[in-house]
Amino acid sequence: MFLQNISKFISNYRYEQATVESISTVKAAFLDFFGVTYRGTLEDASKIAFNTVDEIFSGNLNLNLNASVIGRNVKTNMLSAAFLNAVSAHVLELDDGHRGAQIHLGAVIFPTALAIAESHDLSGKEFLEGVIVGYEVGILLGKIVNPNHRNKGFHTTGTIGTFIAGAVASKLLKLDEKQTLNALGLCGTQAAGLLESDHGGSMGKVLHAGKASYNGLLSALLARNGFTGSGTIFEGDEGFLKTMVFDNTDYNKEDFSFEKVLKDVGKVHVRDIYFKRYPFCRHLHSSIDTALKLKASIGDEYDHIENIAVKTYNVASEHNNFNPKSLEELKQSLPYAVAIALVVGEVSVDGINQLIEYGLLDNYSTVDVVNSIKNLVNAMIIIPDEKLNELYPDKRPSNIIIKLDKQFRNGVFQNITLLPKGDFENPFQLRELIDKFKDLNPKYDVKNLTVIDTLEDYSMRYVVDKLNE
Repeated sequence: MFLQNISKFISNYRYEQATVESISTVKAAFLDFFGVTYRGTLEDASKIAFNTVDEIFSGNLNLNLNASVIGRNVKTNMLSAAFLNAVSAHVLELDDGHRGAQIHLGAVIFPTALAIAESHDLSGKEFLEGVIVGYEVGILLGKIVNPNHRNKGFHTTGTIGTFIAGAVASKLLKLDEKQTLNALGLCGTQAAGLLESDHGGSMGKVLHAGKASYNGLLSALLARNGFTGSGTIFEGDEGFLKTMVFDNTDYNKEDFSFEKVLKDVGKVHVRDIYFKRYPFCRHLHSSIDTALKLKASIGDEYDHIENIAVKTYNVASEHNNFNPKSLEELKQSLPYAVAIALVVGEVSVDGINQLIEYGLLDNYSTVDVVNSIKNLVNAMIIIPDEKLNELYPDKRPSNIIIKLDKQFRNGVFQNITLLPKGDFENPFQLRELIDKFKDLNPKYDVKNLTVIDTLEDYSMRYVVDKLNE
């Protein structure tokens, strides 16, 4: 059985097997996760989730002092902490991911790992073992199921994310191979998340991350106590692959074999994750990068732009909402992402919030910068380009062509980005991640982050307390 091999890898993995590159990557990811999540607690979806969990537990989050809710200065039970931190980690659209697996990983991995590691007072090394296992299993499974899984309308962060959380929890709870297999079987029957929630502009998208973390941890806790799950939930006749990935009639015709996949188990994939600069869907980042390059040439003469053509791959072109009415819809809008970059010259959480206050999502605004953005949106067309689509998913290309009026150069400006900033081929430096952290959390004492550098030397209860000072 396929999951038996995955379970064996999870159960047998040890910190000593990790490469220096893997450890440094996940430490950078942990820093990035903490900064994004700390700021994410201020968002409406996080507040609603917090208040709802508070209501469920009779207004007494301190009933079980087990794990910290980041940015809240309270502790609660493991399941609630994992759920709440995962929602906050995903809500800003700034959490890490993997291009080939088409999944956000850290937003599920770290909430699950922290909930267990803090409540059980595990060591930093044990924490890193669980985190690395989560990244490796998540990337492996994500690459198996995509792009078919996504093309069917599933949000991989919610679906495969549940398996990821189960893998992390199984490792940190020290489940044996049989228990781990049962946990993954239970994960598979709870795996959920539809892209309609994402592209429909709802808070359901961040619920996917919260529920993935919650359900994966619940599965491991149940399995530890003898609750059984299907060992063939992934590849069985009515399992994950046949129902949520491949069409039944084409299942055996796909260029797919478990033998080939199993050769990848245990290989290092975590170094390939990406980090995000802009609070928009990752599929829009190449277009934002391209727009900012063009902004450097055009400057503040954007009012002289006659028309804009955005040529990109099919998946990105489908983010063609020209009239977003909520923050969640805005984060999925390619036209607005490009227009904001061209007018403002930066794309940040605070900047977006200010534009919304100025009436960006309203039918009418008296603020010039907002009206300039709306004018550019109206002058824009989104074109799915077959040649660029052939480069996807190995690349995420965007080619933007801008035509200016006769009063300003009467010129055509064009630029292309094949991979956005933050991918492993075009990486952030650590200082850039720290700068991102500072921008998101200007009042936070970043000196506390130094504990991440040597977290192997401490218990995770100490690490969390230090980060929350």
